[in-house]
Parts: sequence; structure tokens; C-alpha cells
Amino acid sequence: MSRAAVSRAFTPDASVSNKTREKVYQAAKELGYRVNYLARSLTNKRSDLVGLVAAGLDNPFRTLQLEQLAHTLIARNFRPILLPTSKEADSATVIGQLLHYAVSGVIVTSDAPPSHIFEECAAEGVPIVLINKGEDFPFVDRVVSDDRMAGYTAADVLLKSGAKKLAVVSGAAVSYSSRRRAEAFLARCSTLGVEAQLVPVAINDYLHGQQAAGELLDLGIDGVFSVNDYMACGVLDGLAARGRNDGFIKVVGHDDIPQASWSAYQLTTFLQPCDVQASQAVDLLTSRMSEPDAVARVEFTPITLITRRSA
Repeated sequence: MSRAAVSRAFTPDASVSNKTREKVYQAAKELGYRVNYLARSLTNKRSDLVGLVAAGLDNPFRTLQLEQLAHTLIARNFRPILLPTSKEADSATVIGQLLHYAVSGVIVTSDAPPSHIFEECAAEGVPIVLINKGEDFPFVDRVVSDDRMAGYTAADVLLKSGAKKLAVVSGAAVSYSSRRRAEAFLARCSTLGVEAQLVPVAINDYLHGQQAAGELLDLGIDGVFSVNDYMACGVLDGLAARGRNDGFIKVVGHDDIPQASWSAYQLTTFLQPCDVQASQAVDLLTSRMSEPDAVARVEFTPITLITRRSA
């Protein structure tokens, strides 16, 4: 059997008969042979690896997001490689490390890297897709959740629940999505003539949600929008620790993490569908591979209100 036929047999979606593919697989099993994908990448100058750059891995939503991205990439015959980053790390350095592996593309869920890394990736033919990032870059595609709708709707939900003095808890300086949700919430309250204020935190996490609970009580707030569920759970636990888990203060979150449905929280929130988001991101990535000079595109991910006991 020719080397070309064997190569096609191990290449997904390649033109080869089922009979030939089965013969090759059987021979490979008997010989203990496996395709060396790294060696193949030396020939093709491109591997089937796709880099996932992510920060905030303590947030359960990030786990869901990465899981769906990984499943979607594998279903499309790619292999995900995760490089975690942090506020202190330079995401450009992390992406630069990925380029050493001849990756086919990069999906970024942490803060957007500086523009020079996009130019470097473009020069090497490596497309990048950003998730929930706001800046426009040439030839860089984005997937963005409908944060404005979430902010508007959160205000309406809290007012409908009977709340009169509202606040949004957000680390607006550290996240594009946080800023958009908080701004939309405050704009909707202003339009409706309702008192509302921003309670800023350094990081949108559980601990800072717990700490914000005391300030919310001091301000006399009775309706709270937390820009993510992870922090909202902290707010609810902070209220409970201060003896105020009586439901007087209504709380709305965002993301619908598994913990949101737990009996301790029963959090009203917005579902940000990670499976839809992952499909959009990988679709943009593969499209960019075939059309590297296409104009930059943005796909919006819809959100769905999930109503529970907290509001």
C-alpha cells in the first residue's frame, strides 16, 4: 500500500475507501503504530493544535467555557492546548510560546493581548479569536455575549421584584464584559428614573462579593446586580453571614454556573451558553484559516434569563 494511501487513512475527512482505511487501521494495531502529530507538523509547518489562553480559572464559568471550547475543537479534529495566564502575566508572551508549537490558531478568553502580537500571528498565518473582548483589531474575530441586554434586563427584573434602591457590583476596570453589563444596568436605571449606583470591587470573584455585602447593607441597597455568578454567590453568603439572608435584598447574577441552582443560592441569573459560544468561536477560527484576509467579524451570543428565588 502506498504511503499516500496510509497518510489519507489517518487524515480525517480525507478521500479513502472504508476498506482501505480498515486495512490500514488493522495493520497499525498489529504493529503498534500511532501517528506522530508533532512530526507531521514539521512537514506541514502547521499542527492540529489550537491554543486556549485563559485567566480566572477559579471561576466555575471559566471551567464550563474551556470545557465546551475543548469539546468543540476535538469534534472538529483539532487538539486544544491550554496556557493559563493571569493579571500579572503578559498574554502576548503566552501566545508567543504557543507559536513555538506551530499552532493552527489561538482562542483568547483572558484580557486581550497588545496589538503587536496580532501582527506577529498574522505574519505566521495563525488566526486569533477573542471571546468577550471589546477592542477591534484588523483580521481578528470576536465572539461577544449580549451584555447590554443583560444589564437592561437585570434592572427590570429587580424593579419587578419590588426593589427600589439598586446597585451593580462590578470590577469595571478589569473586564470588558463587566463594564458593558454595569454601564447598561446604570443606563437603564437612569432612563427609568430609578436610584442606582456602582459598588466597585478590585476583582469579580467570590471573596470580593462577600466583602461587598457589608457595603450594600450600609448603603441600604435592596436590589443588586452582580456582573457574574461567582461574585453573586459571595454576595449572598456575605449577606447570610451578617444575618440578612431573609430575601429582603434581591440579587441577580450572570452566567448560570452550576452553583447558581444550589439550594443555598437559588440565584436568578442569565445563561451565557458556552456551547453556542464555543461553536461561534471555532467557526470563526476555521473560516479565518481559509480566508486570512477577510474583514474582522463579530458574533453575538444570546443570553437567557433564568428566574429563581433570589429575585
